[in-house]
Amino acid sequence: MLAHGRPYLAIPGPSVTPDRVLRAMHRASPDIYEGELLDLTESLIPSLRAVARTDHHVAIYIGNGHAAWEAALSNILSRGDRVLVPSTGNFGRGWAAVAQGLHAEVETIDTDPGAPIDPARVEQALRADKDHRIRAVLAVHVDTATSARSDIAAIRAALDATGHPALLVADCVASLGCDRFEMDALGVDVMLAASQKGLMCPPGMCFVWFNDRAAEARTRADCVTPYWDWTTRANPDSFWLYWYGTAPVQGLYGLREALDMIEEEGLDNVWARHETLARAVWTACEAWGQGGPLRLSVGNPAHRSHAVTALGLGPGQADALRSWTKQNAGVTLGVGLGREPADAFFRIGHMGHVNAHMVLGVLGTIEAGLAALGIPHGKGALEAAAKVVASA
Repeated sequence: MLAHGRPYLAIPGPSVTPDRVLRAMHRASPDIYEGELLDLTESLIPSLRAVARTDHHVAIYIGNGHAAWEAALSNILSRGDRVLVPSTGNFGRGWAAVAQGLHAEVETIDTDPGAPIDPARVEQALRADKDHRIRAVLAVHVDTATSARSDIAAIRAALDATGHPALLVADCVASLGCDRFEMDALGVDVMLAASQKGLMCPPGMCFVWFNDRAAEARTRADCVTPYWDWTTRANPDSFWLYWYGTAPVQGLYGLREALDMIEEEGLDNVWARHETLARAVWTACEAWGQGGPLRLSVGNPAHRSHAVTALGLGPGQADALRSWTKQNAGVTLGVGLGREPADAFFRIGHMGHVNAHMVLGVLGTIEAGLAALGIPHGKGALEAAAKVVASA
């Protein structure tokens, strides 16, 4: 009965699509050969550079984050090249599998669940690579499964300290527009993201930013095919070459509106909003954990994402909680990924088009679910979260 009304998708992607974006997309397809669509697409390029804080190149693809993985790797690798993947969870492992599928040799550094990338271990692996066979270090900034946020600047420092020429490639699918990330300032060579999280659009578009070092690596790469080639997409001499086919028309109008919203708020303010709302979530979760089994997957707040929070309960309890919140309150929580038993883990997405009343509503629903299911939990969580919001 209480689930009737507008449902809320509190998962870490796709995130809530703003009404402004939906209205912008609600249109018939225009002329794809000339006119306003060409101008709109060209207007996206400086805005995409701005949200990534880079002055370098950007290519847009029709696809999700997995497509961006393949696009980035195809343009910098040849068969038999080696990559180093310091993995913090499900998505690092997935990216490594894509590299293997492209016939690259993959060296992985696994971390404990909930821990960020260890820069010291990255530096150790780079120093051991005397022949510089490693062509790229693949670092997931925020692993959406564990909610661990890694220090990309420290990985850049490891590369610099060893004098290793490998490219630094960062997956920002979960973090772009949520966690502070500045591609050029961090010394990242290739960065990738997708439309359905901090950019507040439906799934279907992904983006790869790359600097001149990475562009030069493209000239030697033999994995690239015409579709994935970022050279023509980033520097097209015709509109068709932006896409290597038909453009994602409605998605482009939605993306323009979403980028306008970010620019109107100001990227620094967007980052600050996500930080405050994330702290409200953590504060509530810490209070619940004082009197029951609920625990944050990432213990150190400095290593937690501002976009998603991964949590653990007892076996079966997470699935029971997710079922209760959806059926009884219209709130969908994220499933556990890459952890066993899967039914003991869940995630809260707080990314993109999200504000205080949305987050506080989700927290209130979770507390109701814990009470309804008889799952022990500490008191004062909602009051503590409200104080975080009040003090912002």
